[in-house]
Amino acid sequence: MPLKLRKRNAAAKWWGTLVASSLSLALAEDPDTSHREWQAYNGDIGGTKYSSLSQINRSNVDQLELVWRFRVGDSVSGQTSTIQCNPIVVDGIMYLTTPGQKAVALNAATGEKIWQFDPYGGMRGGGKSRGFKYWKDGDKARLFYGVSHYHYCLDAKTGRPVETFGDKGKIDLREGLNTDGVLRYVSSRAPGVIYKDLIILGNRVGEGPHQGAPGHVRAYDVRTGERKWIFHTIPHPGEFGYETWSPDSYQKVGGTNPWGGLTLDKKRGIVYMATGSATYDHWGGDRIGDNLFANCILALNAETGERIWHFQAVRHDLWDFDLPAAPTLITAIKDGVEVPALAQPTKMGHMFVLHRETGEPIWGAEDRSVPISEIPGEYTSPTQPFPIKPPAYTKQSFTLDDVTDLSEESRQYVLKMLKDMNMKLGDMFMPPGAQPSIMLPQFNGGSEWPGAAFDPETRILYINSSNEAEWISMEKAELPNEVLLSELGEKIYQSICSNCHGFSTTKSVEGVNKPLPALRTVKDRLSEEQVRTIIEKGQGQMPSFASFAQVEKDGIIDFLFEKNNQEPISTEGLDLNFTGGIPWLSTGHHDLHDQNGYPVNKRPWGQLNALDMNTGDIKWQVPLGTYPELEAKGLPPTGTFNIGGPVVTAGGLIFIGATKDERFRAFDKETGEELWYYQMEGAGYATPATFEVDGRQYVVMAGGGGSILQTRSGDSYYCFALPE
Repeated sequence: MPLKLRKRNAAAKWWGTLVASSLSLALAEDPDTSHREWQAYNGDIGGTKYSSLSQINRSNVDQLELVWRFRVGDSVSGQTSTIQCNPIVVDGIMYLTTPGQKAVALNAATGEKIWQFDPYGGMRGGGKSRGFKYWKDGDKARLFYGVSHYHYCLDAKTGRPVETFGDKGKIDLREGLNTDGVLRYVSSRAPGVIYKDLIILGNRVGEGPHQGAPGHVRAYDVRTGERKWIFHTIPHPGEFGYETWSPDSYQKVGGTNPWGGLTLDKKRGIVYMATGSATYDHWGGDRIGDNLFANCILALNAETGERIWHFQAVRHDLWDFDLPAAPTLITAIKDGVEVPALAQPTKMGHMFVLHRETGEPIWGAEDRSVPISEIPGEYTSPTQPFPIKPPAYTKQSFTLDDVTDLSEESRQYVLKMLKDMNMKLGDMFMPPGAQPSIMLPQFNGGSEWPGAAFDPETRILYINSSNEAEWISMEKAELPNEVLLSELGEKIYQSICSNCHGFSTTKSVEGVNKPLPALRTVKDRLSEEQVRTIIEKGQGQMPSFASFAQVEKDGIIDFLFEKNNQEPISTEGLDLNFTGGIPWLSTGHHDLHDQNGYPVNKRPWGQLNALDMNTGDIKWQVPLGTYPELEAKGLPPTGTFNIGGPVVTAGGLIFIGATKDERFRAFDKETGEELWYYQMEGAGYATPATFEVDGRQYVVMAGGGGSILQTRSGDSYYCFALPE
């Protein structure tokens, strides 16, 4: 039985016991979706994360109990594995993924395993697969999901690959990207969408200066795996948008990829997506211009792949301000009339609300002047678009007034640190430069890949956000005439590895945060030989760096294993590949904390936000998450950095994990009041799902921990229901 840690007054008002009597356009235009199960990733093809179920509601959510717990069996201890899957439930069967990217089918009511598919054939695998697409034609039912650079097609009844699809049940996403024969890193974490007989896929690609693949969108035959169309997100000569890049950008620039997933308006035959930045993320002298279709909301003809419209949210991105989540299909009110729209969360804390058919901002947007880069050879757009409504739902600047007030000791510590580091403060679109500068929101948001939830009855949009600062600086890529191997390795880690693996920080004797690689524990888990093999061959969703020179590989090993070889090596004549020819490189994405490990800026450090799509206003904002040790001292919830999406129900509830404190929560969707939580043994860095089996409502949450937040790894899916 779960520990009931929070309960609402038993006399709470009864709410939502009747099934909603009508649904607005967002659901009416998707008649095939059952909102009594969870048949699609994020609830439905519009990504609303909404359920019409109301058996669990405001009056009884405090009675939820754990009815089953499924342990995945392949999590890795420490902070090295995670679960980001939003399970789907079809005809009483739940389909989920594990940290080792296995696909598993369970009895959704009992958690009993039906079958399991291991794409690595018993060998250790790893990565992030966020969910499935389900397709049925007569008695044929198929599941599609991504594993590393493959996209698999499985028989939903047996879990076996469908031999007639692609190459014995899978397609290789690296093929057909026109990368001069080089099979660069590509993967599909999000499952894409199915329109008629097409499965349409976005992808994740490398983000460093080295070997970035283009993020083109592709559609494949759902039966055979044959590619049917491709849309070049980095336009080729003669294509729309080509003039917004340097003439040869299409041959050497990567990224511009819809890695957060896709949504579909079946009635209109339009597939929607949001793209990331072009690579290299922090220097764009080789891609002069605004760079369409990077950082864009894109609407494509789902049948042909032709562009219908686009809206660019960031021009010539230098901040890694990817649009991280798929748009959510909603309805909004404009001039008293209900209109089909989409809502696009961002890392910046902007919510762009656009007309689904034209891409026009529902409540307008305006260009505002922003600072210009000081890096030689760089180009920055003099303006960036800002939505007029809704207002920003996260803090978008950092000044001395924003320094933490957690305690006077913490405040003085941070003020000294900022002075000692000569830190540059300012607004959100301040370009990275040679002087260290603070980014708020940081490079991971704002909002992240799980995206928003939409209630079609009330037209309220729910989105969680983080509010922590990081710092960045740029330095010339050139090396001195002599360098230590560990120094070379550190520079490679900064420019190639830290975008994914990040830096953690520790206090130095001078009282200034010192960057350390988040992979510093690799020496405790793997041998040098194993790490070298991973560098050369890749593993899971880490690409291969086989093209690195031997001295580059040696440098990474020396740095990660802290060998501290003091014999300098000459750089003269060395053919180094890690810079990719980029003259300026980032020193990495650096955490910024006080002496006790708390964020340097004022609270809240994480929020749950309710945005009213009837008016474009913020309805409410509440802290999301807590630090238990501060809570024990009597402090109210501070919020924490969070990654994981919300689910909203007709029962008046919002369910969400996401926080570093490893709690799974239920909130009152009308007021933002926290009604219940359950303490898991791993943080819920995923989106929950709710469904009905034989008249009983359940809600399931993955507690996988780990991830970029570096909390302990978890090993379980937790499923809850009311007592029978």
